Amino acid sequence: MVDARTVQSTLPRGLTADTFGGVAYLGIVPFFMQRVRPAWLPPLPGVSWFLELNVRSYVCDAAGRPGVWFYSLDCNQPLAVSLARRFFHLPYFHARMSARRTGETMRFESERRCSSGAPAGYTWRSGSPASLAQPGSLEFFLVERYLLFAANPAGRLFAGRVHHAPYQIATPVVAELSTTPARQAGFDLAGDPVSLLAARPVDVSIFQLRPADASVD
Repeated sequence: MVDARTVQSTLPRGLTADTFGGVAYLGIVPFFMQRVRPAWLPPLPGVSWFLELNVRSYVCDAAGRPGVWFYSLDCNQPLAVSLARRFFHLPYFHARMSARRTGETMRFESERRCSSGAPAGYTWRSGSPASLAQPGSLEFFLVERYLLFAANPAGRLFAGRVHHAPYQIATPVVAELSTTPARQAGFDLAGDPVSLLAARPVDVSIFQLRPADASVD
């Protein structure tokens, strides 16, 4: 949890910190990208499979549409970093990343190439059975978001529609959780996390960004 005023102070004009129970939330999300491609190309070996880790918060635009604001997206595919920065105005960073599964346990590490120090590490294993988030729950607030927002260097706000089936989520057993990416984004997180979630894979389509004052429905 994060004070909503703190989140609001970091957002561009046109976005408002979205809250659940009167407080804002910051997410640190490591995940896998597979078969990433434009709609008119097949997946490319060595290019279409990579790792990412994002730091995000939850926002609404002037029309009240809920979405996600990214503070950073670390990625171990330099081409993806370059394209996302250029065409999606997203704060991607090239990072050294690794993921290894041992039985039911997953170990994920990320270290930005422009930084020094120990990698951010995450270790977890399967926990509760996966199920859909219930409307009105904190889990639904956190995962069921179908817009991303971004701002270009001039400060103009853009929105992009994201389509996927509802996430099947579970509560994992987490042995290690680094807050380094949040600190790099300017947030000092203290105490235990309020929510720990793991999601089953889904197919995701991301549509072209449009000015946020245009319809993206």
